[in-house]
Amino acid sequence: MTGTLENADWPTFGWMDDIRPSLAGAMADGRPAVLATLFKVEGSAPRGPGAQMLFTPGSHDSIGASGYFSGDCIEGDVAGHAAQVLADGKPRRLHYGTGSPWIDIRLRCGGALFVMLERIAPGSTGATELLRHARERRPCLWDSDGHSAMVREDAGPLLTFTEEPLRIVRRYDPPRRLIVSGGDPGALAAAQLGAMARFETILVRPQGPEAPPPFPVSQYLRCAPAEALETLGIDRWTAYLGATHEDEHDLGGCLAALRGGAGYTGMIGAKSRAPGRLAVLEALGATPGELARLHLSPGIAGLGKSPWEVATGIMAEIMQALNPASERA
Repeated sequence: MTGTLENADWPTFGWMDDIRPSLAGAMADGRPAVLATLFKVEGSAPRGPGAQMLFTPGSHDSIGASGYFSGDCIEGDVAGHAAQVLADGKPRRLHYGTGSPWIDIRLRCGGALFVMLERIAPGSTGATELLRHARERRPCLWDSDGHSAMVREDAGPLLTFTEEPLRIVRRYDPPRRLIVSGGDPGALAAAQLGAMARFETILVRPQGPEAPPPFPVSQYLRCAPAEALETLGIDRWTAYLGATHEDEHDLGGCLAALRGGAGYTGMIGAKSRAPGRLAVLEALGATPGELARLHLSPGIAGLGKSPWEVATGIMAEIMQALNPASERA
């Protein structure tokens, strides 16, 4: 394997911020992988500590990738080192930018990036546990010195590390999830944007068509939103958007989302309907604290009123709400 990066001319692999789906695919195929973690940043950089890439054997002696660090400054070189790690299993520590031994690799941002590479075997216990926590929607910590890794069910900062010897502890939250109820153009636009943004996207359309939606989603359910949310389970990494325009369904879904502690709960509709909807939810037992977290007529004013414009504003709100405050800087 040469370490030539697949699709380097059109690096769509950089869209995949969560390495776990690619890791699951490699393990299912019985292939090893190399996990690259950005553990320290000095100065300006496109990505912060905790950003990751995953490398797997590709086709025609190349190497496949998920994720990105610098927007095409170092990815090709990291891929070359990853190929070596795949071959010999030895972890590597890489330093790019200011003070780096590779003076021919320039970072446009002018900072310095420090990356650890570690090989993950197909039968890795740590990787198996990492993926299990993701399926069960439980946060965990990946604790690794590059030679061996363990997973602990815990929370904490996104990333901590010690330098000598190098050891990183990286937090993994459950995958971001978007549940959209409805079937009109606005609901479909929101669901498709969510899927394109790599959310685990679930479309709920009560008594909807038996045929699936015309774009990929994680699940398509034809039951009432409240029933769907009860079955799926709600957590703070879940966003719910009610867009059936029928209060029977949207209010039931919102109440279930609020009571379940969803990270974002919204309902599309005219602002003039807000007082009546709030009164109904209050009568159904919603607390003042829950109602304060409800987004009625969600989105960003001024973007426009077409389905894509409204959906773009709503997705921006959802991304901000589900992004931990400590990582918004």
